[in-house]
Amino acid sequence: MTFDTRVFFIVISAALAVGVAVGTGLGPTEPVHAQDSARVFELRTYTAPEGRLDRLEARFRDHTMRLFEKHGMTNIGYWRPQDEPASANTLIYIISHRDRESAARNWQSFRDDPDWKQVSTDTQLDGPIVSNVVSVFMDATDFSPLK
Repeated sequence: MTFDTRVFFIVISAALAVGVAVGTGLGPTEPVHAQDSARVFELRTYTAPEGRLDRLEARFRDHTMRLFEKHGMTNIGYWRPQDEPASANTLIYIISHRDRESAARNWQSFRDDPDWKQVSTDTQLDGPIVSNVVSVFMDATDFSPLK
């Protein structure tokens, strides 16, 4: 497996088996249902330049999560890999959108937001904090505890 494939399987396993179920106080057999059964999940993996991961996490913590919600995205969970080398430079998260068309609109609205533009500029005054982004859209399976 490549690095991205390993990270993908680790995150999905963690999110479905532990992170989301425990974080919401639900047992593993109690499904979480979306308001719209067409909800789509987006797994995103960000790589930060050396020494910049803390700044990337701060931007999410202090600004980005709130802006995602403002633009119709639901924050599901955020993770940092435990093992090197990814633990030093990788942020992994899952958000959801009503559907793929909404995802496109949500992202465009987010990118066009003057607040986001200012946050992006302010948080990169001394250099970029993201060097790579991988996005994967996913549908919950019929047996998934998280729908």
